[in-house]
Amino acid sequence: MTVFEELKRRGLIAQMTDEKEIEELVNNGKAIFYIGFDPTADSLHVGHFMALSLMKRLQEAGNKPIVLLGGGTAMIGDPSGKTDMRKMMTKETIQHNVDCFKKQMSRFIDFSEGKALVVNNGDWLLNLNYVDVLREVGAHFSVNRMLSHECYKQRMERGLTFLEFNYMIMQSYDFYKLFQDYGCNMQFGGDDQWANMLGGTELIRRKLGKDAYAMTITLLLNSEGKKMGKTEKGAVWLDAEKTTPYEFYQYWRNVADDDVIKCLKLLTFEPIEEIEEMERTLKGQQLNQAKEVLAYSLTKLVHGEAEAEKAQATARAVFGGAGTAKDMPSTILTAADLADGGIGLLSLMVKTGLAPSNGEARRLVQQGGVSINNEKITDPKFVVYPQGKTILRKGKKVFHKVLVEE
Repeated sequence: MTVFEELKRRGLIAQMTDEKEIEELVNNGKAIFYIGFDPTADSLHVGHFMALSLMKRLQEAGNKPIVLLGGGTAMIGDPSGKTDMRKMMTKETIQHNVDCFKKQMSRFIDFSEGKALVVNNGDWLLNLNYVDVLREVGAHFSVNRMLSHECYKQRMERGLTFLEFNYMIMQSYDFYKLFQDYGCNMQFGGDDQWANMLGGTELIRRKLGKDAYAMTITLLLNSEGKKMGKTEKGAVWLDAEKTTPYEFYQYWRNVADDDVIKCLKLLTFEPIEEIEEMERTLKGQQLNQAKEVLAYSLTKLVHGEAEAEKAQATARAVFGGAGTAKDMPSTILTAADLADGGIGLLSLMVKTGLAPSNGEARRLVQQGGVSINNEKITDPKFVVYPQGKTILRKGKKVFHKVLVEE
């Protein structure tokens, strides 16, 4: 099975400009391809997983990845899939985020001996002359055609700024620049980037008279059509300081039954034949086996084998009834958090991050979804007096250890 056939078999491919040419390049290790990452935070998150896994997969097949960090485009903000304008960031913040991205990506991509490149589009975008851009690049873009794309339609309803309107031009210029300087012949990205990517292939054709190619990958959506990678605490980060390896493991261990096989195909490097066998044979409760494979595989990929082993052992201890495994997520309360040695259950839920607000905590408690040391609590006015190790549980699968500062 060729690498291109495997991409299709796993359901990774969404759209592409020229299937035959792309298949030829990818299968023969001739693709010099790039994927862009706008450094809007100081850590990569689950939303980046698809792109990182694809880069790793294609590099292992002999192709050369270029990681394009958007130090320039992050100054503008991509309107694709957004209903509101992104917050403006300083150059210092963007540079800090770029440095964090580089470190995390090394777990996925081999940057040794010229096997991959990291470039920052701020190196060329921030020095462009405005009039030159209008004459040399802007002349090749039709406003009518740009406004017909879905990424602009969504923002037009609330008001599209001229700043954001230029994002497609900047991204297209990136592809043009990488094509000239590094021989980059392909761009990959999420399916919501299709319009921006077509802009790049068209700019290269118009200015250079040469062909370049684009392929989008399936967006990571759950069975309800919503983007995966969000919890009540916010994004699921690849940084262990933001999302612990155990929390990361538990996120994947708790995916819906309808999503587990798809996630195994799209994100992991487990043999496709074994995943398809699980798809055929595992039903109902048996899908928990597939969820363990998914959680362990992805935690190992992001945090290493040792952390994956610890996270799996902790999860098994918790679900096996031990409930006090040392690596369970925990919160240490101080004297300032307590009144006469106690804390309201709703406040504790918010403090531990198991609920985003008192209102949501109240709903969970009243619906019988909260337990303390395996005792279900349904009174929202309940006061918790933590002693020793207090185990707070939400639903059947989320555990949190509460300790008091000595």
